[in-house]
This record gives sequence, structure tokens and C-alpha cells, in this order.
Amino acid sequence: MPATPERRRAARRLAATAAVLAAAAGVLATALPAGADTETAARGAHHSGHSDHGRTVDVQLLSFNDLHGTLEPPQGSAGTVTQTQPDGTTKAIPAGGVEYLATSLREAREGHRYSVTAAGGDMIGASPLLSGLFHDEPSVEAMNKLGLDVSAVGNHEFDEGSAELKRIQHGGCHPKDGCYEKDKRFPGADFPYLAANVTSEKTGKPILRPYTVWEHEGVRIGFIGVTLEGTPDVVTAEGVKGLKFHDEVETINKYTRELQHQGVNSVVALIHEGGMPASGSYDYDCDSPGPGPGDGISGPIVDIAKNLSPRVDALVTGHTHQAYACSIPDPNGVPRTVTSAASFGRLYTDTTLTYDRLTRDIVRTSVKSANHVVDREQPRAKDMTALIKRWNALAAPVANRPVGYISADIPGRGLNAYETPLGDLISDAQLAGLAPADKGGAQVAFMNPGGIRADLAHKASGDEGDGVVTYGEAFTVQPFTNMTNVLDLTGEQLLTVLRQQVSGVNEKQPRVLQVSRGLTYTLDLRKAGAERIVTDSVRLNGEPIDAKKTYRVAVNEFLAGGGDGFPVLKEGRNKLVGPSDLDVFTAYLTANSTPDAPLAPPKADRVTIVR
Repeated sequence: MPATPERRRAARRLAATAAVLAAAAGVLATALPAGADTETAARGAHHSGHSDHGRTVDVQLLSFNDLHGTLEPPQGSAGTVTQTQPDGTTKAIPAGGVEYLATSLREAREGHRYSVTAAGGDMIGASPLLSGLFHDEPSVEAMNKLGLDVSAVGNHEFDEGSAELKRIQHGGCHPKDGCYEKDKRFPGADFPYLAANVTSEKTGKPILRPYTVWEHEGVRIGFIGVTLEGTPDVVTAEGVKGLKFHDEVETINKYTRELQHQGVNSVVALIHEGGMPASGSYDYDCDSPGPGPGDGISGPIVDIAKNLSPRVDALVTGHTHQAYACSIPDPNGVPRTVTSAASFGRLYTDTTLTYDRLTRDIVRTSVKSANHVVDREQPRAKDMTALIKRWNALAAPVANRPVGYISADIPGRGLNAYETPLGDLISDAQLAGLAPADKGGAQVAFMNPGGIRADLAHKASGDEGDGVVTYGEAFTVQPFTNMTNVLDLTGEQLLTVLRQQVSGVNEKQPRVLQVSRGLTYTLDLRKAGAERIVTDSVRLNGEPIDAKKTYRVAVNEFLAGGGDGFPVLKEGRNKLVGPSDLDVFTAYLTANSTPDAPLAPPKADRVTIVR
């Protein structure tokens, strides 16, 4: 059986775990303060420590993740969180917006002598126009004002490449666009971005700091930050050029040992990789469904958590935009807190870490964690309101221009479905824009679902009026401005594209592409892998796909480079580069809608799902 990346990674992690456990006794002995006995060391973080009054202190860890430059309250379904009611029904609560997030965090800190705020990555990138138009400088300014102490890098921190990420960290005006405000130079992030598992191909060293140590009145906690090893699969090739991304577990274990040699025994891992809880409710108890802790969550973070060194005390995660506060066993079988606060600033996590001054470690059995809603009933933070107003004034000439009209909400990012109305609309726009012979002659278009960052909401976000789509709202849906490509694919390659949605790296978590009108097929989820695509059902304009015929296929440059696990698209020939996906989208909205004849949501009936 060939060694897949997943099997190679699992083998590496098993070896790394064995090495960690074998070395644990020696590491603990060197890390102990004078006078500590070996029995205490063996118990490590797992004794209570509360019998000695004054020996332990509670440290508040506030965390959030995947803000994506969302300064204003997010619109549509992306602007709510789901709460389970006592009777089992669910309730949608409007949430998010940095004005409210600032208020929530500041109130949460009140009365806490020891409080540190950390983030799990994707603070910037894939941002709405208010932040994205200015290369996310407004969001970094907001994070500085929020009092963020540390953040891991996420995959979207690499959207504009490592040089731009370093500018975000260290400051300076944009090399092309310059400074946005007179006599103001962008100062950079006050907090350290951690990139322990991202190294330069030339030097072999991390491109940013791998870890930092937070210290207050003798309490010392190390933070190690990593992004997912698979970042090159979800970012354009240009964004990760010259970089190597390493295994999360191996990297964190390495720097945990380094911190311990420095006498830092308390370690929190900030990991931009996540899981999928069994319920979408933010208050779901993911430790409740089965006999063991963490039975209610699946996904990559479970494997990572089970293999990380037992000396790591807690995990703050992200990437999947899910909400959870779980206990996943470490390699010794001891439960360890793993959290994620959804996305877009809709939640924050409040974790209590009980720190033992004698062992300089976290008392693991005393760790408590819960997610809290950033509701919009609370007062807005005035400094954030002023920040948003200032940047909105700069963005207004571009952001407020109407580009189209819709008759109802068109769900995309927030809809839990393989095919979405907005996905169909974007695919139709690409097909229409690239179908003319001089534009590429496209016959079918595919859109990656991860590139759809929001819904199109019918309700006005400002004073433009209900049903009006502004340029800013369209930008929020498609903020990457990827260039469109039209490629030659054989019919067999086109079928392979469909099969790769549910096989290879996408087998466990299918990535179902959004398709333009005219392409229909059946996805049979009762089967496994590539067999889920019912070959005989695939039709283009009513005709079966001819395996030997050549088709012109439109995709964005991210997919054309094999992103999201579609390597067959890299084999496309006769590539023609068209306008940006955003320009194609806005042009379609303008050409196909008016105030009197707004666009209706597509039916999302092109893919037939069999369960």
C-alpha cells in the first residue's frame, strides 16, 4: 500500500510521541526548581496544588481566532451563532463586530490580576473591503487596541506572501500603495506573530518568532504558534513561495523541550488547525456523546492533540470556524483542553489556567474553559467605533458604489450545504464572463467553496437600501481578487476534477466545487472515495461527458494551481488568464440586475445528493 501524506504524518507523529514520552522524565528533572521532589515531577501538572495557600494563582486566558479582518458586524448567517435551548431547539443570536468584541474582552478582564489574550491565526486575510482595501492595516490597529498579546499565523496570513506578513509584524508603509493617511506610518503589530513551523527554504530558520514567553509577577507561560502543515494546499503558490511548512506536532514538541530547558514549564499551543464538533451550537458539550472526553469532535486537531507532548497544557485552535471547548486525551491518556471560538469575532473563549508557583506549571485538572457570545446588545467600544469611522471615510468612494440588486438573501459561506445559491451565482458569473471566444471560450466553470467568504444579504448594511449590492459587499464575498483562468481539459480530466472532490486529500472532508449552470451530476454519499461520483449521471447541457473530447473550463488561479486538493487542474493546457474573479462577479451583477428586476437566488439544484 503506498504511503499517503496522511500515513507518513501519522508515522512521524507516533515516532515523535514515543520520543517525547521516553524523554519526559529527564526533561522534568532538569526543569524542576530547587527543592522539588521527583514524585511531584511525575505528577506534573496533574496534582491539585490548592492545599498550599498562595502557591497557586489563576491565570485568565482569553482567546479567539479567524477574525479575517471583520471589523464591522458580519452580515447574513455569518453574523450569528447558534445556541441550543433547554427544550432542545436552537436559537440564532446576532454576534460579532470588533466594537462589541473589544467591550466583551475588556469586561472579561475586569477583576483578573493575571490575564493574557491570544489568537489562533487568520486575524487578517480574506477580509471585508474595510480592512482588505488597506492590506489589513485597520485590523492590525484594532488588534493592538484590543490588547492582543500573541497570535499564531494562519494560512491567510500568507495570502500576500511572507514579505507582506513581515511588514504586518514590523510596520512600514505598503511597498506599492504607500501610506494611507497623511503623516502616518503603519506601526505594525504590537503583538508577536508566531510561525514555529514555517521556515525559509534558504536559511532553514522560522520566518518569524517560533514562541514567546508571557510573564507577569513571576508567572511565566510559553506560547508556541503554528499554522497547518497543509497551508500550501490552501494558499496560492505565490503566497508561500520560498517557504517550507512542517509537521505541527513535531514542531510544537521541539519548542516545548526548548522552553523547558529555559525553565518555562507552562506551555500553550496556538494551532491554526481545527476540528468539527458534532453540533453547530456554540454551547455544545463535545465531551458528552461517548464514554471518553472529546468524543463529540472529529477532524485533524484530534490527531494533533492526541500526539502532542503531555507537557503542553492547553491548545487554542482555529481554521475550521467552529466553536468548541473540548477535553482531548494527551499521549498519557490525560484530558487536555482544546478550544476554538468560531470566527469573525462572534465568540471569545475564557479559559482559567491554575498556575503552580512551585512547579512553575499549569495544574491541568483545574483548567476550565467556555465560549462566550459577543452579542450586539452590549455597548460599543468607542475607540473601535472611531477607528471604523475613520477607515470607512477613506474606503467610502470605492465601497459604497452599487454594483447590483438582489431580491432576497443569497446564502454562501454561512450555509451548511455542499451546493449553495451564492456558489452557483459566482460560477455562473465566471461562465458568462469567460464564455465569449475572445475571453476564453469557457463551457463550464468551477468555484472553490472556501473562496466564498460571506453571504449576500438583502438587508442594507448601510444607507444604500435593501437589496442593493455594493462593491464593498461584493468584495467581502470574494476578497482574494484571484485572476480567472480558462483551461483545456479532456472529458476524463473533467471527471477527475469531480472525483477529486471526494477522494485523495478530500476523502475525509469533501470539498464540493460550486458549478455553473448546465453541469449536473449525482453525488452518492453511501459510497466511498471517487466512487461517490456517479459517472453516468454527469451531464453538460444535457449531454454525457465524452472522455476524449476537449472542454474549456474556467477556474480561479488558486484552483488552476492545484489548490484545495485538485492537482488535475494543473494539467490544463492552453491557459488564458482573464480578469479577476471579483471583476467578473461585479460585472455579472451589474449586467443582470436592476432595481426593478433584481436577481433571485439560484435554486442550488445542480448536484443531486444521495445519502
